[in-house]
Amino acid sequence: MPTSTEQKANHLIDEKSPYLLQHAYNPVDWYPWDEKAFAKAEREDKPIFLSIGYSTCHWCHVMEEESFEDEEVAEFLNEHFVSIKVDREERPDVDNIYMKVCQALTGRGGWPLTVVMTPDKEPFFAGTYFPKESRMGRPGLLEILRGIQSAWEDDRSALLQSSSQIMEAIKQKEKVDSQTNLSTTEMEDLIERAYQNFKGTFDREYGGFGSAPKFPLAHNLLFLMRYWKLSADQEALDLVTKTLDNMYAGGIYDHLGYGFARYSTDRKWLVPHFEKMLYDNALLAIAYLEAYQITDDDAYARVAEEILTYVSRDMTSTSGGFYSAEDADSEGVEGKFYVWTPAEIKEVLGDKEGEEFCQYYDITEEGNFEGKSIPNLIGQQFNKAEVDERFKDAREKLFAAREKRVHPDKDDKILTGWNGLMIAAMSLGARVLGEGKYQQLAQQASDFLWENLYQDRLLARYRAGEAAYLAYADDYAFLIWGLLELYQTTFNPEYLKRALLLNDELLEYFWDDEAGGLYFYGEDGEELITRPKEVYDGAMPSGNSVATLNFLKLAKLTGDNKLEEKVEEQISFFGGQIKNNPTAYSYFLLSILSTQAENREVVIVAEQQQEETEEMLEVLRANFTPFTTQVVKTKENAEQLLEIVPFLADYQAVTGQTAAYICQDFTCQAPITDLEELKKQLIVDN
Repeated sequence: MPTSTEQKANHLIDEKSPYLLQHAYNPVDWYPWDEKAFAKAEREDKPIFLSIGYSTCHWCHVMEEESFEDEEVAEFLNEHFVSIKVDREERPDVDNIYMKVCQALTGRGGWPLTVVMTPDKEPFFAGTYFPKESRMGRPGLLEILRGIQSAWEDDRSALLQSSSQIMEAIKQKEKVDSQTNLSTTEMEDLIERAYQNFKGTFDREYGGFGSAPKFPLAHNLLFLMRYWKLSADQEALDLVTKTLDNMYAGGIYDHLGYGFARYSTDRKWLVPHFEKMLYDNALLAIAYLEAYQITDDDAYARVAEEILTYVSRDMTSTSGGFYSAEDADSEGVEGKFYVWTPAEIKEVLGDKEGEEFCQYYDITEEGNFEGKSIPNLIGQQFNKAEVDERFKDAREKLFAAREKRVHPDKDDKILTGWNGLMIAAMSLGARVLGEGKYQQLAQQASDFLWENLYQDRLLARYRAGEAAYLAYADDYAFLIWGLLELYQTTFNPEYLKRALLLNDELLEYFWDDEAGGLYFYGEDGEELITRPKEVYDGAMPSGNSVATLNFLKLAKLTGDNKLEEKVEEQISFFGGQIKNNPTAYSYFLLSILSTQAENREVVIVAEQQQEETEEMLEVLRANFTPFTTQVVKTKENAEQLLEIVPFLADYQAVTGQTAAYICQDFTCQAPITDLEELKKQLIVDN
């Protein structure tokens, strides 16, 4: 039974974040990140203890159980510190800055992120997970806190000097190594070095790059597919297909309920940290869809479809937005929801089919994860897609049985940026797979965001009826990406109009007019100790990387040359930084690849969106054409479309027939009305 102290709520009780609410009954007197907390620290002359995490983070749960629910730790924190909890998904600006502090001090980062700082928000200590007491060479939280408290009382000048040195180092690091321009030769060299680096770190047995832990990093695969498109280097595509095949075969993929976990703890993709994130599943769905376009391998289409099925079934609110994540833990145990014993399998499937399922899916008595087994198809010589098809009914029965278990918690907040990524994935899925239900889901999510998270300015988070936090550069960039994909699926000019409006706001609030580049948070946002510009493509692509490709696409769609100039400015500003380690900026490299490709614009003009138009669009949808943009002009949409893209006034249907105009290098060919001729012309691009 909880004690009376545990029953008493702290200052997090009125928050909307599921992560903050998880900590609302801790004995630690947590505050959210607000001025009350900093004013209290200033008034009482206490340092700030800052803890940053997210609701589905396994080690965040462990640290809460060991330390933040512990009366001794809570008593010490409450007496000597002012404690602040931050949900990194609501305040990525705060997380971004203090994670860089942790990486600068320790050489590594991660969550939970633990920072101690002055009431002026200037840090002097940082780390990640700490147990309550010291063990296995890792210092304990109580020991750290006692040492800091003693130094704060007796040797504060040393702490403040340390803080000053940290701040100076961070600010120096943020002075981006920029140069006036990258020459064409330098850009080609960047692309080639990135490719060679990916080849050099490729795991030729299991796919992916580097050793454990392994993250999916779908944007690396998007780069390699575009590199293959331009170079026709088969090995580039082989790196992609080997990785996609092995990730799907592994335990990182949920073979019963679908969707990918965040990353694998081993090189084989077998054992994940089991949390499922919306952004990973969006980006991976896009990677599998593009691989299907290239290879025509139905297995990739099926994985993409299963990912989108998982999201529509488990991660979509009744109002249309997509939820953020599912937890790694259920009943306080990591992975418990997902693992099986042979006896449990046979209880559902019967002895004969159960035995076969266990044989194929690696369900053994000794187990592959803490005495139980994660279903997987690793290392098997058979056709994995055929096995999944053979056991389709069995998998459905096991899924139904699993549904009766205690589910992991769901983080049901709706994040603008992550929704933008899933809108992009659903839109691409709709046109590649020919599934109208995915288009409907993308439209519903887009409309939900527009109605609830656009209030004169884009906002970042919605939960329990409340929209909050000024949107960050990532939110703008990811949602614009989603709207562009949705436009290329529906050809409804409203989505293009919204994308342009958001792009104007992005430049207004985030663009550095003096040096170039987009700041992480807007000029109207809370002023923090630094104002970074992020371009590193980590678990997700950066806002700057995605925005740069958006600028290029919008320029092609609308004929706005000023946006092409913005692409050049981005490449100029970040080029020096990217040169040092190009594989760390793989999504940004998509823009550089696009500037080197022969980009095409296909304008289809119809009297109405008739059968001929659909047939022409099918030709485009069936092929992987990453350097091609499409516009459809009909009688119904012409008036609205011409308001946005006035140069289309000159493009007309031909004697009542649908006509396709292929434009390249500022020149348009004669209109094509014959489907076979269109196919022939587009083959040049494939």
